[in-house]
Amino acid sequence: MAEFLEFRGVSKRFGAVQAVDGVSLEIKKGEFFSLLGPSGCGKTTMLRLAAGFEEPDAGRVFLDSRDITDLPPDKRKVNTIFQSYALFPHMTVRDNIGFGLAIAKRPKAEIRVEVDKMLELIQMTHQADKKPDQLSGGQKQRVAVARALINKPDVLLLDEPLAALDLKLRQKMLIELDLIHDQVGITFLYVTHDQAEAMSLSDRIAVMDGGRIEQVGAPAEIYESPRTSFVAAFIGDTNFLEGRVEACPDREYCRLAISGLPEILCFNDKSLQPGQPIFLSIRPEKIHISLERPEEKPQRNYLPAVIEDVIYLGSNTRYWVRAGGYRIQVFRQHARYFLDEKPLRWKDEAWIWWHADDGFMLDHFRKADEGLLAVPPQSVGD
Repeated sequence: MAEFLEFRGVSKRFGAVQAVDGVSLEIKKGEFFSLLGPSGCGKTTMLRLAAGFEEPDAGRVFLDSRDITDLPPDKRKVNTIFQSYALFPHMTVRDNIGFGLAIAKRPKAEIRVEVDKMLELIQMTHQADKKPDQLSGGQKQRVAVARALINKPDVLLLDEPLAALDLKLRQKMLIELDLIHDQVGITFLYVTHDQAEAMSLSDRIAVMDGGRIEQVGAPAEIYESPRTSFVAAFIGDTNFLEGRVEACPDREYCRLAISGLPEILCFNDKSLQPGQPIFLSIRPEKIHISLERPEEKPQRNYLPAVIEDVIYLGSNTRYWVRAGGYRIQVFRQHARYFLDEKPLRWKDEAWIWWHADDGFMLDHFRKADEGLLAVPPQSVGD
């Protein structure tokens, strides 16, 4: 897929706030691309720059190799779906969907055919004559999608479109949005602060913070190999341990020195050198836990631990354990659960272990993320 929607060195300031700071980004034709980040990170401003609702202070925006920076919104082949859906309450579903074509003074017969296609696409043929106040939240969202798609935009911009829905309906609409994208095949630019939405829908994700892009990549790449402490912490849960590279006996693995813990082996994906300070990140679901010391195998890290907290959540149990003075989070998935199995309880002595490939080293840790570090030994009370 070729680059289709491009931001080249784009910046936007609102008073003292630098909403977008020199961002360059390329989105491919037909891609489902998400801008992900916390409130105020600049993701919605990026979407509004693409739509033409805001003008950049610097940089340019291109669509299909054409500079659209100075074009008004109605001259761009993009449509936007807002969180509020903005449906006309006095119009039927059919009239809401066909509104754009009616404004363009297209023939009534053509509008009827195109609206019927959209109704079939969103599976709402039998609700065509209802008004918005007769629809559920999910149905309103589908009507908003159909109204945006009927004009055949090159890019569909979606600004937190599922935020107003409850959890189960949101999960259902995620599947429907993905199916609609597969059927129409146009470029979707999706803005969200919800990592689960972005991970489940996107071909690629740009994680944003402070008006800048921290990392761009496929969901698995961002989750399994984050480049910064912010990305590692924002996408899922993780444990951070601070230390240094002790030795790298081969090109693949390093031995890490972390105060209060035995040497830890970690895959050296960043070609770090002995003596360099590092921050080790280990996802809780990568860590195993048991009451008995496991059989030792190569490239595994083993730590004795004491269980401090246990939370049973049905599909998994979350443990917080103390190992060498550090408080470490562990997720245990219940692929199989035996009621007669001896449970792990508070204050039990246990073992945790993980494969060296399942940790990853960061050579950069933001000051703002220091509160995410596991509690070091010198901070532990009696």
